[in-house]
Parts: sequence; structure tokens; C-alpha cells
Amino acid sequence: MIAIFRLTSCCALGFLLLAGPVARAEDPPARPDHLPSLLAMLPADSVTQHTIDVAGRKLAYAATAGTLPLRDDKGEQTASVYYTAYTLNGAKPADRPITFVFNGGPGAGSAYLQLGLAGPYRLDFGGGFDGARASLVENAETWLDFTDLVFIDPIGTGYSVAAKPDQAPKQFWGVRQDADYLAKLVGLYLIRNGRTASPKYLLGESYGGLRAAKVARALQRDQGVVLQGITMISPLIEANMLFGTERNPLVAALRLPSFAAAELARKGSFSPDKLPAIEQFALGDYLTTLAAKPPSGAAGDAFYGKVADLIGLPEPLVAQYRGIVPIEAMAKHFRQSDGDIVSLYDATLAMPDPFPDSERARQDDPVLDGFTRSFANAFAGYAHDQLGFKTDLDYRLLANDVNEKWDWHSEGPAQAGGIQDLRQLLALDPSLRLMVAHGYTDLLTAYGIDKYLLDHLPDTSRVQLKLYPGGHMLYLGADSRKALTRDAKALYPAPK
Repeated sequence: MIAIFRLTSCCALGFLLLAGPVARAEDPPARPDHLPSLLAMLPADSVTQHTIDVAGRKLAYAATAGTLPLRDDKGEQTASVYYTAYTLNGAKPADRPITFVFNGGPGAGSAYLQLGLAGPYRLDFGGGFDGARASLVENAETWLDFTDLVFIDPIGTGYSVAAKPDQAPKQFWGVRQDADYLAKLVGLYLIRNGRTASPKYLLGESYGGLRAAKVARALQRDQGVVLQGITMISPLIEANMLFGTERNPLVAALRLPSFAAAELARKGSFSPDKLPAIEQFALGDYLTTLAAKPPSGAAGDAFYGKVADLIGLPEPLVAQYRGIVPIEAMAKHFRQSDGDIVSLYDATLAMPDPFPDSERARQDDPVLDGFTRSFANAFAGYAHDQLGFKTDLDYRLLANDVNEKWDWHSEGPAQAGGIQDLRQLLALDPSLRLMVAHGYTDLLTAYGIDKYLLDHLPDTSRVQLKLYPGGHMLYLGADSRKALTRDAKALYPAPK
């Protein structure tokens, strides 16, 4: 998924059956008994063979569900990191691109991107957003059409475990630590599988965008691994544009177009061609008014009234916040007249407010805590039944402890950011291309923030911002998923 900045732990409770025939694997042998207890619960790697029909072609591929070891400078294993790899049979490694994929959080497993967008199977919600109706179907838009895929679950998520769990926060749960060990794992996979000559790419969602920038720099700096491309979906690139921004006029102006897009969608009148005028107002009269002394009298009524009409909130509420409406207030009040709350991750998705008498938004999020939880259950069944990865460990889709204990300041006193890394990557790697994808109605990682950051890069010739209907997990909509896949495919070389 998904930018996870407030998490609730989630465990897999059962299994879903897949649609269509898929190869099954026998129970793999257990790990040696001398390994630490959690590591011993992980089975040996499982390799299975499959086929899928994509664009009128039948693709034969191998799926590997396994782990990669992390070792300290004494050679002792400190963790096992779970990954799922899909590789096309018969392709020449030097010609076939390979993409390493991770979600965000921090504290989210890779099942979101694997079963939501790029993998050979997709979790289908039957045209709605009800986790009870979810089932796995073949993904006709799988990225396996143009790249091999390696999905990685960072330590503390998925089936990835530390040898000494009490030391995991210090060893692995921080901006710098995370990037360093993930870069080592990418290098280890490339060496073990003879893929050092392959064109190399990264795909990251939400915090995975910042993670992708940091991993790319670590690969370049420490291993001499040069990437051809990076795709970011709903990324967090600069933490100081998200945290502690409640009264920041610039951030409010950059969020305003997403608030307005949600109101246009609510009224059934959304069209992308309406956004440039809103963006111009946001960075013009709106920003300058916020930066000046708050207006009063007739001027205040006119200003707050215009903002209220634009974002679909009552004028007194907008005036109460002096024009800078927090995203939590937007979630609480945007559909309050209907008795609903909306998601910070997609303001077009709502659910009944379980606490309508509370001024504060005490409820769970309709996306984060709602139907998307079924990704954990789906992946646990898929890994066990179809990929042959049989373990008694829970699949940790969202890890609250990882999120709460994350070290944001491991690189220095300033909050973490990736824009400097992107500047250096683009300067040092002449062939690197960057694509950033956003949904219009994502309130959390609003597209206007990254538009601002990307527009101020020294060289934007190899940088694209792509916008789609939907929210944070924009790929949950069929049309947006297909369009995103087409746009991402253009970053990759044509098959030989």
C-alpha cells in the first residue's frame, strides 16, 4: 500500500482460494534447528512454475518464495528477509529488466503492490470495496509483461524477522539503517541469481518513495549498482512536508487542489482540466492571503467563503481554521451531513461515522483500517497454498511497532528527505528516469506537494509526474491501474 503513518497491527487469519489453476509445491524442508527460534520457523525457499495469459501471450514464469540472510561483520546471521520473485522463463538475464519492489509505512509489507498492482495475481473486490468479497484473480496487467519482479518485505513486516527481535529497532528500523540493509539485499540477490548485467529498477509506494531514493543512493555509493529507472506511487519524498505542517501556508496551498478534487468528485463534476485554475489560485491569492495577516470583515467572508465552496466544507469551519483546514478535519466534516467520514487516503471513499457526536476524528480510516486489511489474509493463503511457503508465522501486513519505533533522524538532525538524493542520482546517472504517480483525491500525500518538489529539480527532462483518478492506492481502480501500468512500461526497454 499505502503511506502508513498510523498503524494497527494485522495478522493473517485464514486463506483465500485462487481463481484458475496454479502449480502447487510440496512441503519444503525446515530450516536447521540451530538457528534462532523465529528464523527456524521459516521454511526453505520454494520455487514453483506457473503460466499466465497477458495481452494475448502465454507467459511461463518461475515464482520463488524465500528469504535472504543478513549477516553482521562477524558473519553471524542477524535477520532473514522474506521476498517473492517472479522471473520469466527463457529470457536472457542481460536483456531482461528486473524491478525490486517495496511498500512503505514504515511498517507495511509488500502484499499491497504485489496483489494490488504488479504481481501475476490481483486481489479483486468485486467492483466495490468490501474485504469480505475479495478474491484472487489473474492480473492481466501484471508488470511481469515487461520486467521480472522481486517483492521485498522489510524486517518486522511480512515474514521477515530479526534473529534478536529486541535489537531490531536499533539495527533496522530507521531511515539510514533501512536503506543500507535493503541495498545489501538487492546486491545479494543480483549476485546469487546472475542478474548483475540486467537493467535494474525500483518501485516504491508511499514511504517506499523515500526508501527508493535512499536505497538507490546506497546502491550507487556502496556497490556501484546503477539504476535505469525508479517509479514512485503516492510517495513521501520529504518528511518536513508532512509532519508538523498544521499551520504551514505553503503545504496548505499544495494540498488545496486535492481537497478541491475531492469536492468535484463528490458533486460528480470532476475533470482534470479544472485543476490548473485551482492550482493557480492555491499558489496565488490563497497562499498570499494565508501568509499575510488573517483577513476580517467583508474580505474575510469573501476569502473563507471561496475556500469553503472550493473544498466542500462549511464557511464557519474554514474561518475557524483561518483557511488552513487540517486533513483530519477534512476527513471528519467533508461528508458529515451524510453521517459519514472519509479516508485520508482517498476522500472519495467513506463509511458511517461510528462517533458522530465527537468533534475529534476517533474512528478508524475507511481505507487503512477497512477493506485493505484483506490483503494480509489473501497473501497468507496465496503464499502457503500456491507458492509453497509454509510457515506458522503470521504475515504482518501492517506493523505498528515498526512504525512507532522508527528512527527518522538517523541521518542527522533534520527530518528525513529524499529530494537531495534524487538530485544527486539524476546528476550522476545520465540514463536514470523517474516517474512519480499520484491519485487526485489522496489527502495525505497530496499530489501538489510532489509537483512542487519535482518542479524545483535542476533538471526535469527525465522526470515525470503522472496523475490518475483515485487516492493513495490509485491502482484499486481498474482504469487507473491500467493507465499506470502503461505509463510505467514506457520507462522500460522494449523486449528483445
